[in-house]
Amino acid sequence: MKRNIALANRLRDVLLHGKWIANTNFKEQITSIHWEQAIQKIGNLNTIAALTYHINYYLAGLLNVFKNGKLEIKDKYSFDLPPILSEGDWNLLVQEFLSNSELFVSQIEQMDEQLLDQSFVEEKYGNYLRNIEGVIEHSYYHLGQISLLKKLITTNL
Repeated sequence: MKRNIALANRLRDVLLHGKWIANTNFKEQITSIHWEQAIQKIGNLNTIAALTYHINYYLAGLLNVFKNGKLEIKDKYSFDLPPILSEGDWNLLVQEFLSNSELFVSQIEQMDEQLLDQSFVEEKYGNYLRNIEGVIEHSYYHLGQISLLKKLITTNL
């Protein structure tokens, strides 16, 4: 199997439809909660909404790189979630996340496999393969957090 297809399948698993590694995925987690649960704070932990925004921020930023070759995102802004004050605000974030997830997977599927070994924007960022694998690992990390937060919120612990 071509590497870009294998990467796209792994991304699809964690973001949209899979259940192989974590027995869940982002889409399942974020579409099955009410907006007030998404913004519920537990101690000093990030909210489900903040974690959803955070992963979406990177997806959108990398999609921008694929489109115009420019890396315009900064880590320090990756948790700058606009206020979620209604179900509409939450649904907008969820839909943007799902749309960016689909676009990201599609871009990886269509990517020339040789691009995976090329420098990502600048040599200091490694190659495309390293960055795409980073998105997968980063997404699983935060998916685990979301799953735990959801369990805490829905069981009133």
